[in-house]
Amino acid sequence: MRKELLPGEQVITITRKQARSLVFPVLTGIGVSTAAAYTCAWIVKGNPQRLVPFITVEWTPWLIGVCVVLAGLVILGYTVKRVLRWRSIRYILTSRRIIAKYGMFRRNDWQVSLMAVQNVGIHQNLLQRTLHSGNISLDTGHSGMAVLADVPEVGKFRGFVLDAMDELPKGGIFEGEVLTDFDELPWELREGGRDER
Repeated sequence: MRKELLPGEQVITITRKQARSLVFPVLTGIGVSTAAAYTCAWIVKGNPQRLVPFITVEWTPWLIGVCVVLAGLVILGYTVKRVLRWRSIRYILTSRRIIAKYGMFRRNDWQVSLMAVQNVGIHQNLLQRTLHSGNISLDTGHSGMAVLADVPEVGKFRGFVLDAMDELPKGGIFEGEVLTDFDELPWELREGGRDER
């Protein structure tokens, strides 16, 4: 993160989405693992031969292999995929910007300058209120609204944002801003350089 900071910018906090989205994937992974272990033990005891007479003992390794492969596909395709997706989302608050990063292999991100934020709102449903999470909306005026979804400890995060906005230097020049008072610029920044006399 240090390489991405502007001169004089500091990281205030980094967070991820609320982990409640991992409940079903983790329970599914535990359930599939348990079911696969039980099924493998059932196969080793010779129960398939009693159930279907034409299945012989030579089928045992193949049946166990199929059971393990199916369990592995469910765990990789559902549980691990959801955990990696959750882990790839980060919300970063710095002294000048809010940055949202999405994705591991294909990276998407957006950022909002704190100077552009006019209003910081919180939206919570009943489950989010119970877990102290919520969605933060950043009203930037003419360019629209940005939303940070499912932020944990949403009240504290909004407090950090408001504190950072209060700490912004008054009249400071940030990257990407339009300058209006050209007389205040140092000579080397003016177009054409210093007048030669």
